[in-house]
Amino acid sequence: MDKPVIGWREWVALPQLGVEHIKAKIDTGARTSAIHAFDIEVTKKRGQDWVRFTIQPNQKNDLDQQRCTCPVKDIRVITNSGGSQERRIVIETQLTVGTLLWPIEITLTNRDQMGFRMLLGRAALTGRFFVDPGKSFCLKT
Repeated sequence: MDKPVIGWREWVALPQLGVEHIKAKIDTGARTSAIHAFDIEVTKKRGQDWVRFTIQPNQKNDLDQQRCTCPVKDIRVITNSGGSQERRIVIETQLTVGTLLWPIEITLTNRDQMGFRMLLGRAALTGRFFVDPGKSFCLKT
C-alpha cells in the first residue's frame, strides 16, 4: 500500500473540537501529540472525568479561541523537549490530515512559547505516512 508523503509541518483539522485548520509540526522524535491549551478545568460528569479547555488554533491571533469539552482519557507524566517532566491530561479526538480521518491521543499543555500550537507525534503517524523533512504542507485538509 502506498502511503502519502507529509512534510515537517502540515495543516490538520480536529473536527470534534471545532478546529478546521491548525498548523502542526510533525515530530517523529516525540511519541505523544500535544496541543496548546489553557483555562484547563477538570470536572465530573456522570462519574467520569471531563476536561474543559481553551485552544488558540492560530499562532498569530490570540483572539481566535475555541472552548472545548472532552472526556479525560488519561493523565500521564510526559517528558518535554527540554527534559522536564509534566503531568498532562490526555484526550482522544479525531484528526484529519489530507483526506484521512482517525482518532489520536493529544496531551493538553502550554505551548505558548513554542513555534507551533500543535505537535503531531509518532504514535499518531505510525503506519500512515512517509515523512519528508525537506517538505512542508504536502496535503490539503
